[in-house]
Amino acid sequence: MIEENLWLRQIAEHPGHSQRYIQRFRDLAAAGADLAGEARLVDAMVPRGSRILDAGCGTGRVGGFLAAAGHRVTGVDLDPELIAEARAAHPGSSWTVGDLAELELPGPGFDVLVCGGNVMTFVAPATRVAVLRRFAAHLAEGGRAVVGFGAGRGYEVDDFLVDVETAGLTPDLLLATWDLRPYTPGSDFVVAVLRP
Repeated sequence: MIEENLWLRQIAEHPGHSQRYIQRFRDLAAAGADLAGEARLVDAMVPRGSRILDAGCGTGRVGGFLAAAGHRVTGVDLDPELIAEARAAHPGSSWTVGDLAELELPGPGFDVLVCGGNVMTFVAPATRVAVLRRFAAHLAEGGRAVVGFGAGRGYEVDDFLVDVETAGLTPDLLLATWDLRPYTPGSDFVVAVLRP
């Protein structure tokens, strides 16, 4: 049996899942929730006008903030409904439906790639290394990938770090949060800054 992408499974098992996800983040934004932590970290890593890939961009929450800050953003997500929302909410950036395991974008490499929102816990486990390899292949010289996800979602940090090495990436920094708290073995979240 071929392992499936867990996001696609959610969509298949729960009709309306994507629309509920979209509404959830609309409601959080309306309530004044801070939804830009990932984007602020990435923004601090690069100069204005940088090329940024939002991998697993969802509704464009992270990439939209980065575009508004003056970066050139491309977002890719497997879910067409989320991409439609990103296009509507954040016109001016490039939002594309695509599978991260098969990512093949034209043009020069990206200065930074951000993969937040627990995306790595949704990809099919058999494709995790392929996804990380595609991340590495899309980075410009000196570029970095920033990947964050929570523990207890079926992808242990130690396994992730083995996959990172297998994919030809090296961790420069491990954090426990998007607000720069240090990672420890007991952390329930990881933010990994990776380089080829």
